[in-house]
Amino acid sequence: MPPSLTNPSNPMSDIHSNLSQRVLAASMELRDSVNGMQFAEPTTHVYNPLDYAWEPYADYVQKFAHPNVDVVFLGMNPGPWGMAQVGVPFGEIEAVRNWMGVQGTVTRPQYEHAKRPIDGFACQRSEVSGRRLWGLFRDRFGSADKFFQNHFVLNYCPLVFMEASGRNRTPDKLSAPERQQLHEACDAHLRKVVEWMQPSWLIGIGKFAASRAVEAGLAPGVNVEWILHPSPASPAANRDWAGMAERKLIDIGVWSDR
Repeated sequence: MPPSLTNPSNPMSDIHSNLSQRVLAASMELRDSVNGMQFAEPTTHVYNPLDYAWEPYADYVQKFAHPNVDVVFLGMNPGPWGMAQVGVPFGEIEAVRNWMGVQGTVTRPQYEHAKRPIDGFACQRSEVSGRRLWGLFRDRFGSADKFFQNHFVLNYCPLVFMEASGRNRTPDKLSAPERQQLHEACDAHLRKVVEWMQPSWLIGIGKFAASRAVEAGLAPGVNVEWILHPSPASPAANRDWAGMAERKLIDIGVWSDR
């Protein structure tokens, strides 16, 4: 059912606002659900940026989430120097602040790891994956508004997992019972957002995200594909990741050649 229109003089603006509010409500539900979960060692610290970086995340959604996009890009979970800092998926700070114009107060998680401090927009570290991803979109589309006319970027899981050493622990490394409870909540959230946005494509940023989209059971008509993750930990991604990703998206018909 389409959202109701509250302002006949500007119906498209109202549809946009209605969708963004629904996404934020679903994000609150996801936030509260995962906050109630327990994770055993070797996981020692869990950050949820939907708590302490809610303001910039909400600003991102209110600015850019709208129905009938062509493509939803889906990442796995927050990186320590990106979304973990400022709440935006793949949140390279320069891109979030200066390209997207996203703002908001960031506080700190309740239990902070000494080696993984949260400094918000004052963080001096660079999220390489985010720099590569948003750099590709900026180079191809120019402005953030033009990119987000037909695209949106989500993360499947909102949580950051760390071991005692500060080492990042990805969701696929969790125990089977931990993965099951996490997948149930994240799958439900993903299904809602995709149903509301009605994209033609969901592009996993890495195989894990694409596999979760398939397992979640998205609405009919959504084509699921994946591109190489831009992480510097991947040797292949360090060899012209942007060129490879753009070529893959052109070859499968998501983007046109130029």
